[in-house]
Amino acid sequence: MEGAVDSMMEHSGKILVVDDEQEMRISIFSALNSAGYAVSVAENGQMALDMLQKNPADLVVSDVKMPGMDGLELLKQVKISYPRTPVVIVTGFASVDSAVEAMKVGAFDYILKPCPAEVIKETVARAFSLIETEAYASSVTDLTMPVKAGVGSRKKNDSQKAVIGQDLNWLKVVEKAKAVASSKATVLILGESGTGKEVLARCVHNESDRNSGPFVALNCAALPDTLLESELFGHEKGAFTGAVTHKKGKFELANQGTLLLDEIGEVPLHLQAKLLRVLQEEEVDRLGGKAPVKIDVHVIATTNRNLEESVGKGEFRQDLYYRLNVIPLRLPSLRERKKDIFLLAAYFMDKFSSFYKKEPKELSLAAKQKMLGYGWPGNVREMENMIERAVLLSQGDLLEVHDIWDEEEQGATTSSQQETESFAGNQPGELNSMSAANAESASQDVAMMPLRNMERQMIIQALQKTDNNRTHAAKMLGISVRTLRNKLNEYRNQGFI
Repeated sequence: MEGAVDSMMEHSGKILVVDDEQEMRISIFSALNSAGYAVSVAENGQMALDMLQKNPADLVVSDVKMPGMDGLELLKQVKISYPRTPVVIVTGFASVDSAVEAMKVGAFDYILKPCPAEVIKETVARAFSLIETEAYASSVTDLTMPVKAGVGSRKKNDSQKAVIGQDLNWLKVVEKAKAVASSKATVLILGESGTGKEVLARCVHNESDRNSGPFVALNCAALPDTLLESELFGHEKGAFTGAVTHKKGKFELANQGTLLLDEIGEVPLHLQAKLLRVLQEEEVDRLGGKAPVKIDVHVIATTNRNLEESVGKGEFRQDLYYRLNVIPLRLPSLRERKKDIFLLAAYFMDKFSSFYKKEPKELSLAAKQKMLGYGWPGNVREMENMIERAVLLSQGDLLEVHDIWDEEEQGATTSSQQETESFAGNQPGELNSMSAANAESASQDVAMMPLRNMERQMIIQALQKTDNNRTHAAKMLGISVRTLRNKLNEYRNQGFI
């Protein structure tokens, strides 16, 4: 407990203490103020809400029995308007029912009066510890309660995406990521497209002792082979046609920091050997260079492919796979994180309402029910895009089903997930050999077309369904991003697109 209390001295968070008893307000104020927090006090629930609207707090500590609005009602109001603000309930009239009700609504903790200063400090320290890692956020999971964007809640810098979730499997991954953040061991983040692999990679960097150094990211699937080699390792002037100046590669740019190699499974075999040497020797050979350059980089790789299967097919080097897979972190899909659906929705509503200067809105009951039953083939990224569109286009006070899903998406609530699974069975580069059953499940409209026309139509439809996200579209089709890119170049040269 002493370690937890001592750690508070490093924080300067804002706490609002709510209690109708003056002596208790003074006692809690003194304990927390001496620990380094900025503490304000309110005599009742309504005063607390008024104060929060003018100056949002990071944490609320509230009594239960108060005249007018009691602590449980205040808790509900805070969870609606400030879903990521923890609330600690303090009471001298404990009962099992009130404790269960408080935790059900979303209280961070429930402690009894008279409570020693050390207990208050330790509880607050735990709350702020979770706030700092952004693993804690409060969500309303009861369908009868509104989910609303938080007016005045903490905003995130766009360059530092929030790590949000309460799901146990998600929290375990985040904690594991924090535990290995300062090691030099290579981290391999696995998961479907849109699950937040880059967000977790940034979390690893921010939690590491390299967080003052650069964070450099490279999408290995976004570049042709010739450019990818130069982007990774750099080149000297005159190394190849068009190399008119010296250029550092991503490894050198990430020196003393972190390098994220996104979609590592798309690196071609002939570059994998060179990449393995860099990881082993901690030095890079620029194209056209005369001597290797020493580097000090923590490498994080991500992929939505099964690299073990790729190794078995000869598409990925086994030695490189073992070198990358030192610390594997597997992210759960959003389908596996039902508890986080409303929490994430509230975060994105808050984010886009603020960005577009729109009034915060709530999800309708029908929209919440739809969210719980939806398959989320695009995971968190899909939700983010859908909420952004809904915030922009919604005309009412509530976000309705038709604001979040268009007609095509509504008809594909479960079929899109089935479609993804049927496509995923095809091998990369084997789009031409899709079975008639897969083609029919993908699109009834093209079943009688010539094979090449059907292939082109299916690719176009996949891109439309994924908002032109090539990585997601390629996965839906069961081909590699490189194959998809080559197909698109072919269609462009033929004048089809």
